[in-house]
Amino acid sequence: MSVTLNDVQAARQRIRDFIYLSPATQSAALSQMTGQQVYLKLDNLQRTGAFKERGALNKILLLSDAEKQRGVIAASAGNHAQAVAHHSTQRGIRSRIVMPLTTPLVKVSSTTNFGAEVVLHGANYDEACAEAIRMSEAEGLTFLHPFDDEQVIAGQGSIGLELIDQIPGLEAVVVPIGGGGLIGGVACAIKESNPKIRVIGVQTERLPSMLRAAEKGEPVTIAAEATVADGIAVRRAGEKTLPLVQRYVDEMVTVDEEEIAKAILVLLEREKTLAEGAGAVALASLLQHKTSLKNKKTAVLVCGGNIDVSLLARIIERGLVKDGRRTRLRIHLVDRPGSLVNLTHIIADARANIVQTSHDRAYYGVSLGDTVIDFTLETRGAEHISEIGRLLTEAGYRHERID
Repeated sequence: MSVTLNDVQAARQRIRDFIYLSPATQSAALSQMTGQQVYLKLDNLQRTGAFKERGALNKILLLSDAEKQRGVIAASAGNHAQAVAHHSTQRGIRSRIVMPLTTPLVKVSSTTNFGAEVVLHGANYDEACAEAIRMSEAEGLTFLHPFDDEQVIAGQGSIGLELIDQIPGLEAVVVPIGGGGLIGGVACAIKESNPKIRVIGVQTERLPSMLRAAEKGEPVTIAAEATVADGIAVRRAGEKTLPLVQRYVDEMVTVDEEEIAKAILVLLEREKTLAEGAGAVALASLLQHKTSLKNKKTAVLVCGGNIDVSLLARIIERGLVKDGRRTRLRIHLVDRPGSLVNLTHIIADARANIVQTSHDRAYYGVSLGDTVIDFTLETRGAEHISEIGRLLTEAGYRHERID
């Protein structure tokens, strides 16, 4: 069995009363930055914070009475878990979710709050999935795969039909890829409705499992890697999703960790939209001009917003550094009264803000009678940092930038 346009249309009709019709809003700022006519499809606004509700709900609504009675089980590090938990609980169905031991506490708590029993097992998704399958077979629970299931794929494809309705004259869609459930469904819906619309897939550079599968002609298991886009950190593309990608997807590109982090920050600053790593990879590819698109009316899927707050703080800090809006300088000066006052006057006159200082006399090879101070500064960009360096050099201060 393969997913068809009829399957996607039926899924959309089945789930439409229970799923938020997320907006597809045009962004003037992002259009200017990317060279495309950008429309953001904000599925991070779903009840559980991600598109996964669509496929999970379609699957749940098609369960037999006997399957509902026995209950369901899934493996997930976050979004699929919450989707299954929420929609199962809403229908009085018992759900169990196996999550990796490394899953952030906030995602475990959210899944529990949606009514699921959570079992922590394994170092990664693959190990958690193997345990979920074992439990399903041992206890007669119905296993809900996060991506390699026709009914799940059809549910995710409802996004494609919504985009065609929401954006007249749509020319391209840029979609994140993990195991392929989302892009498989969306691409089928788009291409079977209008073959002229281009479909571009984006993976994290660290785990390009679908790219490797397309090159090989079959799914292959690649080495595990940590990535900020944990929602698409899939080591092996789906057996059922790969043929859909081969048939319908025009182009696949990858983005690295820094590019994903920048996209998260851009969405937060320019669009006031919170995206997780997996939810920002599509925009990252356009910001970095990775695709072949040229000034096309383009839908960009922001498909999830469940990001750990501590990770978000690190991403913001890293993004500010990359943009030249925060820097660290190590400055050598004579250790005598008034030296620090003179130095801070130079920084103040340069209109930089001191965020943090670290004063040291014993390390960094400092001579007796001298000291070193590390300054963390808020700045306006690379040119501003260069200007501060020039002023310090002219004043006779030896300094270096700390990356």
